[in-house]
Amino acid sequence: MDSLTQIVLGAAIGEAVLGKKVGNKALLYGAIAGTIPDLDVWIGNLTDTITAIEWHRGFSHSLLFSVLLAPVLGWFISKLERKSDLGWKPWTNLFFLGLFTHALLDAFTSWGTQLFWPLKTRVALNSIFVIDPLYTLPFLVCTVLVLFCKRQSKVRRRLNRVGLLISTLYLLTTFCIKQVAENRFKQALQDQNIVYTQISTRPAPLNTILWNANIDTPDNYLIAEHSFFDTQPIHFKLYPKQRNTALELMEYSDVKRLITISEGWYIIEQREDHWYFNDLRFGLIPRKDGSSFFTFSYRLDKHTDKIKVSEVPKTGRDAKFLMKNLLQRIKGN
Repeated sequence: MDSLTQIVLGAAIGEAVLGKKVGNKALLYGAIAGTIPDLDVWIGNLTDTITAIEWHRGFSHSLLFSVLLAPVLGWFISKLERKSDLGWKPWTNLFFLGLFTHALLDAFTSWGTQLFWPLKTRVALNSIFVIDPLYTLPFLVCTVLVLFCKRQSKVRRRLNRVGLLISTLYLLTTFCIKQVAENRFKQALQDQNIVYTQISTRPAPLNTILWNANIDTPDNYLIAEHSFFDTQPIHFKLYPKQRNTALELMEYSDVKRLITISEGWYIIEQREDHWYFNDLRFGLIPRKDGSSFFTFSYRLDKHTDKIKVSEVPKTGRDAKFLMKNLLQRIKGN
């Protein structure tokens, strides 16, 4: 999830663990714990594109990372906050829960997390977009109000519990909504006599009303979207895999790494004398002319016996147009 959401979650966890004993400092250290796992983004800037992708939400988002780092941070803060006289264990509990709930929340998104690192399997439930106002805003309001309550106040504890309860219930609800949306896609495939091998669904940005789907067939991918307010049948747009045209490229180790990262949801295509690797898992971004492009696309350049991989910049996007287009599509067709 986005940084603000993780800060709010971490702060609420900190308050739940130690708010009664150390007041607003619990929110502060909880917010810090909720931020730490995403430092992998900064570390990724020091390496190549593929390694940065592999590291993102890897070790820093694992149970092992939380177990190893929490005691270290707990000991350090116990020394820094000697006046609280709590010892290292309560602080360790705060940091463990702050770190681990960050990773757990990210597991509900499309990118997922390697919760069980060093196992490479990503846990990605695909039930919530990385920014979802309905999850964050009520949570944020409750957490901010907590700051203005006295440490021993019952209202303070109730507000924090309400924030945690509302956000958790919404998160669980998104998983149920996902099942309904996925069933609608499956029914549409059946009604249109489309044979497929795999389906992957995820919410569109900022909401859980509009959903996107990738469908795998032997020779093509089908991509579709559906709003719960739609009145027209679901339309599936075809994207040829064209694997035979890129067999040579697929033998390069870096391309194989990209294939692994994409979990098999990819298209390699040639445009203007350059090859591109498109990761289908995060959908398409519309243009004003009616066309669209893949959210994550990587340019592949041959250099002797290696392939240089560079992410295609997401430039030239009109935020106003994208928001208007999204809102219109949410309203239904």
